[in-house]
Amino acid sequence: MREITYLQAITEALREEMQRDQDVFLMGEDIGLHGGIFGATKGLFQEFGPHRVRNTPISEAGFVGAAIGAAVANTRPVVELMYVDFTMVAMDQIVNQAAKLRYMFGGKARVPLVIRTQQGGGRGNAAQHSQSLEAWFMHVPGIKVVVPATPADAKGLLKTAIRDDNPVLFLEHKLLYGTKGMVPTHDYTVPFGQALVMREGQDVTLVSYSYTLLKALQAAEALANEGVSVEVIDLRTLVPLDLPTVIASAQKTGRVVVCHEGHKRCGAGAELAALVMEEAFDYLDAPVQRVGSLDVPIPYNGNLENKVLPQAEQIIAAVKAIL
Repeated sequence: MREITYLQAITEALREEMQRDQDVFLMGEDIGLHGGIFGATKGLFQEFGPHRVRNTPISEAGFVGAAIGAAVANTRPVVELMYVDFTMVAMDQIVNQAAKLRYMFGGKARVPLVIRTQQGGGRGNAAQHSQSLEAWFMHVPGIKVVVPATPADAKGLLKTAIRDDNPVLFLEHKLLYGTKGMVPTHDYTVPFGQALVMREGQDVTLVSYSYTLLKALQAAEALANEGVSVEVIDLRTLVPLDLPTVIASAQKTGRVVVCHEGHKRCGAGAELAALVMEEAFDYLDAPVQRVGSLDVPIPYNGNLENKVLPQAEQIIAAVKAIL
């Protein structure tokens, strides 16, 4: 084990999988000599060459479509989209082709495609480069949705995604890239659909993922100082979803708050709240609470952005509202 950043963990996973499997290659804008807009592919062009680290034109529809064809033809492309906001330029390719091909061909066609992209606010990137769109893709059968919060999970889950025979949307929050954590030195994977209890508690359950998980842990620590015992669950993947771990915690604590950075309206928290109400209603002592971004475009101005994005204070308030 050694401490590295989330970004280093992503790069390590890409390098190790490219070394392990000659069919793995990368596609994206400026991922070659430049190393990608956030530096996730830095050094890989020099190591693997232009055939396996492919700079693309500024046409998400074009190169995502090409990657789908390459995946069906028995290679394993890993596509980098600069921002999740740009997935909408390739929505037909992702939603109507990648997600459905294996089903429509009766399982005879595999689509081992990973789309890595960066989402979330907090950097003053304004309304067109700060969205969190995981709920869009949760709604589409055939796509796996991965939302790692720690460096160890970023590496292990990315390795699992690359080895999967189905399309995976791998969502990395921009503010996580500089965070550090302990990561194993040996080869390992993290399975999809297994949530992790980050902190045990008795009074209330906080369910979160990605960058908002860090705020949930901050809220839990602050509440502990006030005598409130908070259990914190990191979902790690949204599709597949580890509902049994959430339900078991809800049955123990009787109170659940779901917090994420996506907009509150029709966000992932709405689905989770509905599932908890369906599966654990008799155990609940209060309605499930949701914390998310306000239902407005993400502002450029820093003060306004902080007001729109969920903070630890909003999570604390949601917990106190049901205690």
